[in-house]
Amino acid sequence: MVVESPLKERVRSGDRAAFAEIFDEHARAVYAHAVRTTGDWAVAEDVMSLTFLEAWRLREKLAEVVSVRGWLLGIATNVMRNTARAARRHREAMRRLPPPEPQPDFAGEVVGRLADGRRLAAVSRALRRLKRTEREVFALVAWSELGYAAAAEALGIPVGTVRSRLSRAREKLRRLVEEELAAEELAARAPVVHLPAVQEPAADARSTEPRRRRGHLPNSGVATARASHRRGTR
Repeated sequence: MVVESPLKERVRSGDRAAFAEIFDEHARAVYAHAVRTTGDWAVAEDVMSLTFLEAWRLREKLAEVVSVRGWLLGIATNVMRNTARAARRHREAMRRLPPPEPQPDFAGEVVGRLADGRRLAAVSRALRRLKRTEREVFALVAWSELGYAAAAEALGIPVGTVRSRLSRAREKLRRLVEEELAAEELAARAPVVHLPAVQEPAADARSTEPRRRRGHLPNSGVATARASHRRGTR
């Protein structure tokens, strides 16, 4: 049975201050869920903004919601699905464009974030190798700490399905994360092979001069011979 709280009732009536209270209480959880799922801080900020915009648009549904946090994370999951589809379309469009000019490398400015970023990227890559349905359940239950019932409500599936998908996701993810980290470490240890520069052969000075055929005089010699011939015929 859903018991509507005064706060939810105020939000449903269009009270923006009441919605701000919901934002303050749940924004961090929505952002953390998005970061862990996408592996990208900037994308997670967009997901959080879009989630609360969509939540405001769907505020009438709060009357049927048991867990506001679970409801918001379910909206965030749908937003990330749409964001992933849009990103794929964007990548396809970018592949049709000419390659960009090389840009300066500013990696030194973010060196402090590299260790955390690499680990997060490895986990994110492993997570993307799961089935979408398993990935969504894992992110909601294991990372965002939703209960089985709240995750089932967020995703619109039975509680038993949440349990079975989560079990499969955990088993697969342990193996996939180990594979990703091992592959990254192996790549970091791979020696860099420097090939010797190929030197161009020295040009032969004689080869730059035109070869003289027998009986052939260069232009300057032709002019001299003609002058001598005119003097001899006078």
